Amino acid sequence: MSTPARAPGSTSVALQFVLCGIVWGSSFLFIKVGLEGLSPAQVAWARLLLGGLTLGVFVLARRERLPRSIRVWGHMLALGISFCVAPFLLFAWAQQHVTSGLASIYNATTPIMTAVMAGLLFRVEKLKPVQLLGVLVGIAGVMVIIAPWQGLDLAQSVPAQLAMLGATACYGFSLAYMRRFVSNTGMSALTFSFLNIGLGAAVMLVLTPVIALGPVRLDLPVVLAVLALGCLGTGVAYIWNQTTLRAWGPTRASTVTYITPVVGVVLGMVVLGEQISWNEPAGALVVFAGILLAQDRLAALGRRRGAPAEAGRPSADAGDLRRPGTRPAGRARS
Repeated sequence: MSTPARAPGSTSVALQFVLCGIVWGSSFLFIKVGLEGLSPAQVAWARLLLGGLTLGVFVLARRERLPRSIRVWGHMLALGISFCVAPFLLFAWAQQHVTSGLASIYNATTPIMTAVMAGLLFRVEKLKPVQLLGVLVGIAGVMVIIAPWQGLDLAQSVPAQLAMLGATACYGFSLAYMRRFVSNTGMSALTFSFLNIGLGAAVMLVLTPVIALGPVRLDLPVVLAVLALGCLGTGVAYIWNQTTLRAWGPTRASTVTYITPVVGVVLGMVVLGEQISWNEPAGALVVFAGILLAQDRLAALGRRRGAPAEAGRPSADAGDLRRPGTRPAGRARS
């Protein structure tokens, strides 16, 4: 029987939000370092297994109940593949050919992908004209990042960047899928995260003979990077994210998207000595503008400024548990 958890204070939630952004922003550095001794598939395999084991310890300690419905387990298995296995493999493969900073920038396209999937594929939201404009602005930002005027490297760079867009499309698909099929299952944030990562890890275990067997070269930096990527980035940070999501609501919690690329770019430059071209941060700013439009943030901000808050009434962000992500939804993650 699960024990009821006491609601965290505002300072604790803010701290977990910042830590989550730092850890997820660092994930691209950890992947890059891990690739020095492991194959892309081995990096994805290790992070999922370590993340699943870490979350499993918390589930046991909290005595969390697992769902009994076969339907819920089926949906969670689908999410384990679309939200974990596929994007983790794509990002790890892509980072053989691009910098960790650029990978963190591409990860920021997740909210735009989510708007597209939720509005056009699953139709759980009706996109407003301003949101469609945001999608187009986001696409323009991606084109600035790719910089086709500089010439296209069809052997490495462009396929890698398309792979990262494929990964964020997987995230967008999964977030919309969550709202469509698992938003009212009653699972706790911890249970959802454990099933999501744990079933993804189970899939990777089944695929071990196909994708994960091969030579490895383990040294201290590689081992530490993979442990941090798995235990923190794919384990503990999920709990921090879900705490923030439920305390602040999806809109405020999703602003972690703005932290991760900054952390990723800075760490790539400082730790790995990566170079950054002017078009990458410029494109990132255009993408962020697209995110604001796609999530209809500007209109919401105008409404808040124009109408005084009613005393004692919770904001929509904090109280609406039916929006994408408020139950077990995820993040704009790596």
